[in-house]
Amino acid sequence: MNEKSNGMADIRKQLLCCFNNSLPGTDAHLSIAPIHRRGDIVNEELKINAVKSSVLLLFYEKQNKPHLVFIRRPRYNGVHSGQISFPGGRWEKTDKSMYHTALRESGEEIGIQPNLVKYTGKLSDLYIPPSNYIVTPFVGIYTVKPEFDPDPQEVDGIVEVPFDFFLNSDALTEVKITVRGSETFSTQAFVYHDNIIWGATAMILNELIVLWKTTVE
Repeated sequence: MNEKSNGMADIRKQLLCCFNNSLPGTDAHLSIAPIHRRGDIVNEELKINAVKSSVLLLFYEKQNKPHLVFIRRPRYNGVHSGQISFPGGRWEKTDKSMYHTALRESGEEIGIQPNLVKYTGKLSDLYIPPSNYIVTPFVGIYTVKPEFDPDPQEVDGIVEVPFDFFLNSDALTEVKITVRGSETFSTQAFVYHDNIIWGATAMILNELIVLWKTTVE
């Protein structure tokens, strides 16, 4: 299969139309952000010394449907232990651009070939207070059937979700999250089977969904 199949060619055209419009940005982020994080997310002073990073929202075809790939982080003594996220990571001095960072990190984490990703657009930057990262999200289309090869040091598992799941009105629900073993709070999340997509990943995803719904639907 290649990107010339009607399904992926069509969705790329639709995504390109989306990126011709204004991004919903902060409004889309904050609408599903944990309430106690919202002030810090938009605090410009906190962003001054934030670590630059980027992620890749990678579309590909599976079972004749556009899918997005996520990773489950390993359990470790850190703020994002066990969470589901997009592939990506921190900027390095040798990276030519933030997009190059997203491609390089995705290649390292899930084994894709960066030269087979067709650039489609860039979403709004998002500041993540717990880790002091500022994330630049990019959207791309994988032009062949992916054969994921996750790095066990960085990835505990691959999560593949059909894009149309996120367009359902009941995809977003309220859940209780416990972090660091003790802090519990309620927040909005996308729940696909047993996979809870919340926090920064959900906020980035929500911007794409809002953009899609206001452009395509």
